[in-house]
Amino acid sequence: MRIAVIDGQGGGIGKHITERLRKLSLEGLDLLALGTNALATSMMLKAGANEGASGENAIVYNVHRVDIIVGPVSIMYANAMMGELSPRMAEAIASSSARKILLPLTRAEVEIVGVKPEPLPHLIEELVDKVKKSL
Repeated sequence: MRIAVIDGQGGGIGKHITERLRKLSLEGLDLLALGTNALATSMMLKAGANEGASGENAIVYNVHRVDIIVGPVSIMYANAMMGELSPRMAEAIASSSARKILLPLTRAEVEIVGVKPEPLPHLIEELVDKVKKSL
C-alpha cells in the first residue's frame, strides 16, 4: 500500500501524520513524502517516510501512483498555503483516482460546515484510523 503524505510550508502537519502512520508498523506500508517545498519534504522524511520529492512536478507526477493521499484539505485548493500549492498541483490531487483522507484544516476563506473544531492530535488520530480501515 503506497500512501502520499502531502504538506507545505514548514511541513509540521505532514511530519505528525507521517510519524503516526509509521507507528502502525504495517508490513508493505510505503510512505511517500510530497512537499510543496524542500523543508516540508525533509520534515516528513525525518519522521519516517520511505522516500520524498518536492515541488510542483513531483506532486503532479506522483499523486497518480499512490493508493491513498493524506494531508490537510487545503491541498485541493489552488493557491493554498500562501501560494505554495499551485493550481496544477490542486488539479492533479483532486483528479487522482487515489482515495483522499484529509484533515479539515484551512487558512483560506473556506469554511467547512458541520465540522467541529478539534485539536490537531485528535484529527490526526481519526485520519490514521481511517487509513487503517482502508488497508
